[in-house]
Amino acid sequence: MTIEIKAPTFPESVADGTVATWHKQPGEAVARDELIVDIETDKVVLEVVAPADGVIESIAKNEGDTVLSGEIIGVFAEGAAGSAPAPAAQAAPAPEVAVAAAGADDIIMSPAAKKLVEENNLDVAKIATTGKGGRLTKEDVINHLDAGKSTAAPAPAKAPVQASSPAGLMPMIEVPGQGRPEKRVPMTRLRASIARRLVEAQQTAAMLTTFNEVNMKPVMELRKQYKDQFEKRHNGIRLGFMSFFVKAAVEALKRFPAVNASIDGNDMVYHGYQDVGVAVSSDRGLVVPVLRDVDSMGLADIEGTIGDFGRKARDGKLGIEDMAGGTFTISNGGVFGSLMSTPILNPPQTAILGMHKIQERPMAVNGQVEILPMMYLALSYDHRMIDGKEAVQFLVTIKELIEDPARILLDV
Repeated sequence: MTIEIKAPTFPESVADGTVATWHKQPGEAVARDELIVDIETDKVVLEVVAPADGVIESIAKNEGDTVLSGEIIGVFAEGAAGSAPAPAAQAAPAPEVAVAAAGADDIIMSPAAKKLVEENNLDVAKIATTGKGGRLTKEDVINHLDAGKSTAAPAPAKAPVQASSPAGLMPMIEVPGQGRPEKRVPMTRLRASIARRLVEAQQTAAMLTTFNEVNMKPVMELRKQYKDQFEKRHNGIRLGFMSFFVKAAVEALKRFPAVNASIDGNDMVYHGYQDVGVAVSSDRGLVVPVLRDVDSMGLADIEGTIGDFGRKARDGKLGIEDMAGGTFTISNGGVFGSLMSTPILNPPQTAILGMHKIQERPMAVNGQVEILPMMYLALSYDHRMIDGKEAVQFLVTIKELIEDPARILLDV
């Protein structure tokens, strides 16, 4: 029995998607619920799994093709393992092809693998194959490139020359006659969406940034004193600095409602709840999953949820529901060594807090010079909604709460 493979049903905010990766090719056996194709949207990567045991019979949409919600992207043959026609005989738009390698038997390659081989002038005889029946898969070629064991196949004198590139990226190609390597890679849908939103924020908001600095010594001492007990009490969840800043931000948002608001046309929307987005870096770009109703969350809940978001982001498992909404955002560039920056608003929110690197500096305390672990804080805000006085007082409130963490518990 044949089953149509369809793109997932996209949310209303997502118009279409792009076929990112076919993990299985025509003729390959697939187990029930095994991942067969990734569909990339502006926000997340959606996975399509096999509906039953069987084989991929044909592919209607190749990698890079645009697909609509529920559109047919291929055909699946249920229970047809071992009886599917040879890939070369199928009517797929891009059938697998056999390429003869010097000194090696014919090697069956998937279309994606063939493209990488041709782009990088690789000798397929030197690439280890892991696909069914000795097929060469896209992952085999990428692993070969990452390991740095690939050697360029003999090519005409004017053929592009492979140049070195960072690990994990396709090698750059030296342009004939120029002698300088470069490569051209299309933006992913997520990266294009990020770019569009950032430009929109700068063009539509009256964005300003105010700065302050915070003494991290009290929080660091509190963390040092209780981190082992905290981790033991909360099943391995580690006590970090982010949870303190999230709780401090929630208290400050309550005191300054304009910072916890958004602009909708000519209306100002004040939110009676605090949903804090936490910027997370991933291989695909910056994503902002949202902590819901943070006022009701404890430090362990915050740290545990942020940890889950980080793992999901690395694995490409974040869902649209994880990133929808949000009334305020916190970005921590300090984990990458940033000393100071001006974060960009996350529309339609009216403010974003930027955390930075903790660095020891000489500070004047009661007429004496002390070496203290200091962090610069930055608050970018939309001046259409927030006055400078409110922005400064909001940032000062966070500074006071972090420098005296007891204030968070006592609500003072």
